Amino acid sequence: MHIQFAELPVFNQPRAKAFYAEHLGCEVAADTPMGPSDWHWVELSFPGAQTNLHFLHRADEQPSDEPVMVIIDEKLVATIEAMRVKGVEIITEPQEAPWAPGRTIAEFRDSEGNRMILADR
Repeated sequence: MHIQFAELPVFNQPRAKAFYAEHLGCEVAADTPMGPSDWHWVELSFPGAQTNLHFLHRADEQPSDEPVMVIIDEKLVATIEAMRVKGVEIITEPQEAPWAPGRTIAEFRDSEGNRMILADR
């Protein structure tokens, strides 16, 4: 058993697809028009993961106050540094998670204003 996809609110699908491809190595698993609007059914796959990321339509571009997702990345420090170099907003530098001693986390904001956690395990 596994989860097919997790939903993430986005305002601009092409911008979000580009962000996740460039910074987290995602590939497009599905991109199908949904009716007469410009909105598509988009799923992205993470390298080595079974669960895809599905974009929900977001009503506005207000940034999220709380983290909306945790992404596991064994190369967390290198990924955060690569994001910083490319201008991604880093909210929290790599540090020990207050709820899990020995676990490193960092927070960043994606292209759609979502606050995300990157964790090493």
